[in-house]
Parts: sequence; C-alpha cells; structure tokens
Amino acid sequence: MAYNRRSRNITQGVARSPNRSMYYALGYQKEDFDKPMIGIANGHSTITPCNAGLQRLADAAVAAIKASDANPQIFGTPTISDGMSMGTEGMKYSLVSREVIADCVETCVQGQWMDGVVVIGGCDKNMPGGMIGMLRTNVPSIYVYGGTIRPGNWKGTDLTIVSSFEAVGEFTAGRMSQEDFEGVERNACPTTGSCGGMYTANTMSSSFEALGMSLLYSSTMANPDQEKVDSAAESARVLVEAVRKDLKPRDIVTKKSIENAVALIMATGGSTNAVLHYLAIAHAAEVEWSIEDFERMRKKVPVLCNLKPSGQYVATDLHKAGGIPQVLKILLDAGLLHGDCMTITGKTLAEELKDVPAKPRADQQVIFPVDKALYKEGHLAILKGNLAVDGAVAKITGLKNPVITGPARVFDDEQSALEAILADKIVAGDVVVLRYLGPKGGPGMPEMLAPTSAIIGKGLGETVGLITDGRFSGGTWGMVVGHVAPEAFVGGAIAFVQEGDSITIDAHQLLLQLNVDDAELQRRRTAWQQPKPRYTSGVMAKYFALALPANKGAITG
Repeated sequence: MAYNRRSRNITQGVARSPNRSMYYALGYQKEDFDKPMIGIANGHSTITPCNAGLQRLADAAVAAIKASDANPQIFGTPTISDGMSMGTEGMKYSLVSREVIADCVETCVQGQWMDGVVVIGGCDKNMPGGMIGMLRTNVPSIYVYGGTIRPGNWKGTDLTIVSSFEAVGEFTAGRMSQEDFEGVERNACPTTGSCGGMYTANTMSSSFEALGMSLLYSSTMANPDQEKVDSAAESARVLVEAVRKDLKPRDIVTKKSIENAVALIMATGGSTNAVLHYLAIAHAAEVEWSIEDFERMRKKVPVLCNLKPSGQYVATDLHKAGGIPQVLKILLDAGLLHGDCMTITGKTLAEELKDVPAKPRADQQVIFPVDKALYKEGHLAILKGNLAVDGAVAKITGLKNPVITGPARVFDDEQSALEAILADKIVAGDVVVLRYLGPKGGPGMPEMLAPTSAIIGKGLGETVGLITDGRFSGGTWGMVVGHVAPEAFVGGAIAFVQEGDSITIDAHQLLLQLNVDDAELQRRRTAWQQPKPRYTSGVMAKYFALALPANKGAITG
C-alpha cells in the first residue's frame, strides 16, 4: 500500500514488533497498521477567542479521518494572542511563536513518522507557523482555519478588536464618552473566532485558498457556524485522499502558487505581515522569492475588496458576497492568476473555480470587478532609501496622500511613544521613529498596534508618519512604514536618527529617506555602540541568536 509508506516502516518486517505494543495501548487493532497515520495539529486553546472554538473542528476532523479508514493522531501546538499581548513585553513572543509552531508540527510529524497532517489554527502566527511546518515535513497536508469572529456592535456601529485600540486614542482626546468607551470595549468581540477584518489571520488564511493548501470558501466562514465544522470534516477527507495519491505540499506550493497567494493578498488589501510570512513560507518550500517580488506583484494587481482596516467591511461580509473564490475568479479571468496550479483536492485552481460566477453580485459593495477597482495597484509597497537600504513595508491604501516630510520624534521603546501620543506631544507633521524593535533588537519584532491606533484615535492618521524596524498589526492603517531593514540593533541607519532630523516617507516614489548628508551619517555610525541583548537565555535568546533580518522573513532557518 504505497499511501502508507511511512507508518508501515515501523510495523512491517518483525511479526511481534515492540513498536506495536504502544499502539495497542491506544486502542489500535491489528488491521489498523495497514491504514494511514494522520496527524492532527490542534491549536485549540482558551488563551484567546481566536483558538477557543477549535476543539469541535478537531473532533470533526477525527471523525472524518476514522470514517475514511485512516488513523487520527492528535497533538497540540501553542498560540500567542496578539491582541491580548499587544503593548506588553509578551508581544515579543508573537513572531517567535511562528517558529515554535513550525517546530512543533515538524517534530511530531517526523518524530512519529506520520503519513499526513491536518493543521488547525486560529490566531495570526498559527497560519504561517503551520504552513512552514507542513512544507518542512513535506508529507500530504491541509490547513484548516478556525474561522473568523462575527463583528461586534455598539449603538448601531460594527466593531472589531481594532475598534478597542482606536477607542483609547479617541477617549484620551476627549472625542468619546466613558459610556461609549466601555461599550466598545465590552462589545468588540462577541463570539469565538479570529479578528474580523482583513487583518493578519484572515489575510493568511485567505491566501491559503489561493495557494491551494486550504479548501475554497473555508477562510471566511465564522467560527461558531456549522459550515465551519462541516468544512473541517471535508478537509480531513480530502487530506486522506491526498495521502493515498501522495500529493505533497511542495507539489502545490511553487513560485506560481505563491504569486497566486500574493495576488489575492493585494486584491483583498491584506496585512503587511503577509510580506514577512511569505518570505518565510517560500524559504521553507525552497522557492526563490524576495521582498522585491512583492513590489512586482503590487504593480500589476488592483485592490478589489472594501475591507477593514482601510475599508468598510469584515470577513463575514466578504463570505456573504462570494468569499475568496469570487475574488480569485475575477483575478483569473483578468489573467492575474496561474489557473494551472495544483490544489490539495487534486484539481487545478482553474478547475476548482469553474462554477464561480465571472462577476460579483450587484447587490453588495464588498467585492468589485477589475474595471471598478478601489485602487489600480496593490497596497503593500516596498520602500527603500538610506533609512532602509534592504527595504521596508508600507500599507498605502486608505490615505489621501501617502507622502510626508517632517521632523523625527525618536523613541527606543513602544511605551514611551504611546505615552507621548496620548499626552498630545505628537502633532501633525511629525514622523515618529520607533526602533530597536526588529527581529534581534526586540527581540521578536513586536507589533505596534497600540501607538498606531492611538494616532488614529487622536485624528492624526493622515498627518503623522510612523516608521519602525518592528511590525504592525494587520489592523493598522495610516502613514506607517515597518520592517525597516537593516534594523537598529545591527547598525541600520534607523539607529542614527536624532530628534528633529528631517525624514521623508514617499510611497509614490517608494522612498524612505533620512535627510542628513552622508558625512554626518557616517560620523554617527562611527560613534554608535551596539546595545546589549535584552535576553541571554531561553527561547528569546535562541531566537535572537538565529533570526535573519526582516527582508529575509525574520526566520530562524
């Protein structure tokens, strides 16, 4: 039985193999040793609403695997709640958790010699971490996203988790009452499921449909809905068939399919974190892909979806409007997708999309055709200049004019910057510089949702710039530039910015420039001393030692 090539290695040959004894302890019967052994990487956790609704999906996958005459083997993967850890020291563990999740998947699948794996996850790093692990092991695999949260509501206004962060700025600016502040806080997250806009979790899960590693429609379903459970069961059945066909992740994840995924990210207005994660995914797949490839894709793919944070709607609205398959069909018909790419179902992407309507429904305002695109080019721009010779990432949609030149307001930690913003010490025209927050400097490249949301809440989103060698939440919008490389800790130019220096952010010219002459910059470079590492033991020290720069995906290898 070719499909069981891995698990049979430990059970055949010796009539009374001692390996079997431990399987018998788990309830296996003799005939089970001729069935595929299918791992289920279960990210269920009560840490966060993103993952609190995953157990019933895992249970559905278990039942479907058994019904498909295969053996389910459940193991756990951890998660960090980005929303809960935001603005704390714990946020530095978020990106590190991507690497830990990948290691967990690789360790269990390889250590137990599984024939295939279903990875189930919810919060942001669950998706890239799981995908990296799947690609490293390269056994037949499928990703099951836990599903999105339903939108909250307060006084007739739909809410997401970002509403709470922005409310802090509005409240401190006197633009929101105590009643409304508490109302937003209590009602922003009404159910289980991942954050509802086209933030990082929904960005990555949606892109997996385009990549061919998740079932169509699965990424925009709400976690509490029965269709999400049914989709998990169908995913498990499809995976067992992929095991029998020996259809592996690296047969599916190619340069062309990554282009499909990035095209979908551009069309939906997805998270800046997708740049970091697809650099890491491509590395795991051994596919050549660079930060410049995102700029190449941006120039040819329009933004078609009106989704938060820079638009109006959330993932459940996208689902009702036709979901990711509708967006993919529009891109395919426009010649912006590779329809011949294989998917986990054994069909090509074009075959999977053949029954999807060519045009979006007229009774919705979420998905637009190419001739009515919200923006003619994509939204994730790669900026370079003397402040980021290896590149930086800006989200440029939602702004009237993504250009600013202003004085630098320099901070070496997030909390100081947040306090200055809330105390009205940051004014229109300023460019906030947040540094020593990169992969090594953080370490862990934390997200800056608290200060960016405070800027929005203060009404300064169009007039204050912010640059950082850290990251942004998928919920961030405004005149913000992240992933600045080289980072400050390794002697990147962002380390040499002084208070009041003139800085230019120009998304039209793809420029991030410190307006200081080369001689002065060299003088500052010579005088600079590298700080001591913030962690000297434990997982953060390991990450610090191994992490590559942001333009290489901030991976550990």
